[in-house]
Amino acid sequence: MRNLKKQKGFALPVSLMLLVVMTLMGAALVSMTSSDMSSNNNRDNSSQAFYAAESGISMAKDWLTKQNSYLPGSNPDGQLRFCKTSLFPTLRPGSARALKNASGQNHIGKYNLSQLISSSGKEATRLGKFSFEYFITLTPDRNGFTNTEQKNPQGFVYYTIYSCGCDGSTATCSSTNNNISALEAVVTIR
Repeated sequence: MRNLKKQKGFALPVSLMLLVVMTLMGAALVSMTSSDMSSNNNRDNSSQAFYAAESGISMAKDWLTKQNSYLPGSNPDGQLRFCKTSLFPTLRPGSARALKNASGQNHIGKYNLSQLISSSGKEATRLGKFSFEYFITLTPDRNGFTNTEQKNPQGFVYYTIYSCGCDGSTATCSSTNNNISALEAVVTIR
């Protein structure tokens, strides 16, 4: 009888301790899963911003092939929302000169992906959340200036396309709140 009295109430503290341990383990698992989902969403948005920037490079190449004149204009920063020249280390700050379009204005491209890809419903809404901006310059010289032509020995002129993709629309994207992917591509034209 003495043994039974010593063991009385032993199951309750053990049960409570196991309940607390299991609750803590469950909370940790939920927290880890939530963190992983957030990380995956951020990675997905960054990847989509990269693909949007690639779309900008494609559109700029297409525009270049249709031009007869390639004259430098002015600094494009004032016309761009998030694709600023400061994102590109090859450019000297404030000295970039975007190529002009047929109207004599800087040629600047700004698009939401939903403007380029036909879709409807949820997919159209999702595509509307991603955008890109681009501008084109003469390829910068060693000092980062874009006001003189750089040529190869065969006489081809180098042009550089600067494109930024964003995980926000063209109207809302900002470098402080969104993922921005900055790409540049050099093309030659004779």
